[in-house]
Amino acid sequence: MVTMPDTMTNDLDRAIGFTIPAHHARGRMVRLGPVLDTILSVHSYPPAIESLLAEALTLTALVGATLKDVNGQLTLQTQSGNGVVRLLVCDYRGGEIRGYVQFDADRLAEAPADPTLFALFGQGYLAITFDLAATGERYQGIVPLDGNRLADAVQSYFAQSEQIPTQVRVGFAKHDGRCVAGGLLLQHLPEGEEGRERLHAKMDHPEWEHVATLGATLGADELADPALPLETLLWRLFNEEDEVRVLASTGLSRGCRCDAAYIRSVLAKFPVEEQRAMADAEGVIGVDCAFCSSTFPIKVDELVD
Repeated sequence: MVTMPDTMTNDLDRAIGFTIPAHHARGRMVRLGPVLDTILSVHSYPPAIESLLAEALTLTALVGATLKDVNGQLTLQTQSGNGVVRLLVCDYRGGEIRGYVQFDADRLAEAPADPTLFALFGQGYLAITFDLAATGERYQGIVPLDGNRLADAVQSYFAQSEQIPTQVRVGFAKHDGRCVAGGLLLQHLPEGEEGRERLHAKMDHPEWEHVATLGATLGADELADPALPLETLLWRLFNEEDEVRVLASTGLSRGCRCDAAYIRSVLAKFPVEEQRAMADAEGVIGVDCAFCSSTFPIKVDELVD
C-alpha cells in the first residue's frame, strides 16, 4: 500500500518505478526541472518548439528509466521531410538525458501558435532504439507520428512493437519562468511471461481497464507541479489498491557527452589536406555540439593520429 509522504517541495529531476501486483501492472513516473531548464535554455527555442522538446525529453526519461542495463542507451528520434521540424533527437543513458531540435523558423512563423503534431512534422515518424551495452544488441521500433501528441506515438510504439497495452501522460508548465515537466507511463505486465495469454488477444481485460481508468484521472497540471512529490501522485491514483510497490528512485541529470579529446581523435583520422580544408585562416577547426550548443576550437597543428 502506498503511504502518504510528508509534504515536500520542489520534487524535481528524478524518476520512480512501481508495480501493482493485484492488477499485473507496472509503471514509471518522472519529473524534470533544472535539468529540463538547462537543456532548453541553451538554444532559446520558441514556445512551440520548447514545449515539443520538453515532452520528448520527458518521454525519453520515462522509457529510458525502464532499462535494466545500466550502461544501455535509449534513443528517441523523430524525422520528417515536409514539416516544420526537420529532426528531433533525445537520448537517455544511466540517468542522463539530452536532446535538441532542428526546425524551419520561417515555416514555424506561418504555423498556428499551438501547432498540431501534423503541422510540426507532416508525414513524420518516431523511432525508439534500445542499445544494450551488456550484450551489444540493438532493438528499434518505428511508428508513424499519428495522434495529437508525441505521447500518442509512444503508446502506439508499445502497442505495435512490444504488444504491451500502455498509457502515457505528460504535463508541461512554467513556474516563475522556469520549466517543469512530468510524465506517467502505465503498462500491463506481459502476461505471456507468466503463463497466461497476452493481453492483445483479449483487449477487454478488466485488470488493465481498471488501472488505465485510474491513470486517466491524473491531470497534466499535477504532473508538472514541483510541489507535489511523485509518491503523493501515486497515492492519489492508487490509494484504494491492496498493494502498490514503489521501486527505487533514479536521479536524472543533463548528460551531454561532448569531449574535446574525443573530437581531436576523430578529426585526426582525416587526411591532413581535409583537416586544413575544414580549418579557418588561423588553422582552427570549430566543432559545434548540437546538444549543448558548445563550440570546440581544435588546432590542426595539434592533431596527431
